[in-house]
Amino acid sequence: MITNILSMPKFSQGQKVVFVGGEGIIKNYRPESDSWVYLVEMPLRPKQNIDRVGYETMLWLSESEISEIFKT
Repeated sequence: MITNILSMPKFSQGQKVVFVGGEGIIKNYRPESDSWVYLVEMPLRPKQNIDRVGYETMLWLSESEISEIFKT
């Protein structure tokens, strides 16, 4: 019998994180392929040249693509 043990998620809901391409806030997460993936919401900039705002500001990222924002 083989048992897979998934570690606890590295990030939590509401946590601010950075990744290549920007920064955002963790909205949700789920296990996937022996790791975790996170739904990250990117903050809106004051002046956007887009007509629609919605799910295009959220993306799923793997745990290896995200870093914690450290306060200095």
